[in-house]
Amino acid sequence: MTATVSDREAIEGVLDRYMDAARSGLEADFRRDVFREDATICGYVGDDLFSMPIASFYEWNNENGPAKDVTGETVSVDIAGTVATARMEIHNWTGHRFTDMFTLLKSDGQWRVVSKVFYMHPEGA
Repeated sequence: MTATVSDREAIEGVLDRYMDAARSGLEADFRRDVFREDATICGYVGDDLFSMPIASFYEWNNENGPAKDVTGETVSVDIAGTVATARMEIHNWTGHRFTDMFTLLKSDGQWRVVSKVFYMHPEGA
């Protein structure tokens, strides 16, 4: 199965909706448009490992509220059939900078994130 331009556009659409959901702060936007229900998240917040089901990310986002001033750039997208990886550089997510790496799966014709691994840059970096 060869990746098509429409696959890349669909993945970029998922990443755009991820940023829109960050700005809205609405858990429903992440659930409906971005992540599979069984997705996971992993990364460090300071010295603490944050590795759990995606629902924990929703809780963190609910506590922190909308990231109205967040900006993001898609650095890369790599597609192999029904799987893909994508990297984004995120700035000012409630004052934090992140490098996010996503694994996506195309299922029933829809691309969704199955895992998010992140690097939270140190303050001021």
